[in-house]
Amino acid sequence: MTTWVLLRGLTREARHWGDFPHLLRATLDSGLAPESIVTPDLPGNGRRHAEASPIQVEAMLEACRADLREQGRAPPYHLLAMSLGAMVAVAWTLRYPEECRAAVLLNTSLRPHNPFTQRLRPRAWPALPRLLFAQGLARERAILDLTSAQPEKLRGVLPRWVEYGRDCPVSRRNTLRQLLAAARFFALGKPVVPLLILAGGGDRMVDPRCSLRLARAWSADYAQHPSAGHDLALDAGEWVAERVRAWSASLG
Repeated sequence: MTTWVLLRGLTREARHWGDFPHLLRATLDSGLAPESIVTPDLPGNGRRHAEASPIQVEAMLEACRADLREQGRAPPYHLLAMSLGAMVAVAWTLRYPEECRAAVLLNTSLRPHNPFTQRLRPRAWPALPRLLFAQGLARERAILDLTSAQPEKLRGVLPRWVEYGRDCPVSRRNTLRQLLAAARFFALGKPVVPLLILAGGGDRMVDPRCSLRLARAWSADYAQHPSAGHDLALDAGEWVAERVRAWSASLG
């Protein structure tokens, strides 16, 4: 059975994927079993919110591998990951390439390939205090405004996001530790597994040129949605799923 591992980004958890895992499974193959897609949480987020977030992406990777082993999920895997989660996926492909069949990276950025002002766009800097200090609806609205290119259209997700935050609150300390891990991660080498890199042309958080530069440096397949924001699965889930389907089919 093909196992797809989906990894979210900064302070987000499995439930923030929304309906995307179901959409992806239906688009790839309507006969895929529900258990073919798994959505582990990074330490410090979701069901693991009480844990300390590692300050190294590599430690996040090891936590994910241990989680999958505990679930009886044996490699190799297909990875689909966003932002900080995509850094974990890159570390996975570099450290354990035999465990990865292929990887899809959404709106990510990496040292040494991308400069800091593109990895976190200056226009996003004013949102950081709200991410750290706001609570409840104010915090989730700030995150939606930052990560979606169409926040007014998607306000309906906010009650669910507020509920997730109430159930599994991400501490300010863990938010800072995740930011530090993302800033410190340095990708040495070039992944040897098949890669598809996707970006949103309307990303307000990470400059889409980061994804394009990675694709060129690694000779990876690349596509950019003309208007979607940082959370590609939220803004353009059908587009992402169809791109992944077509690309997977081309791998044979």
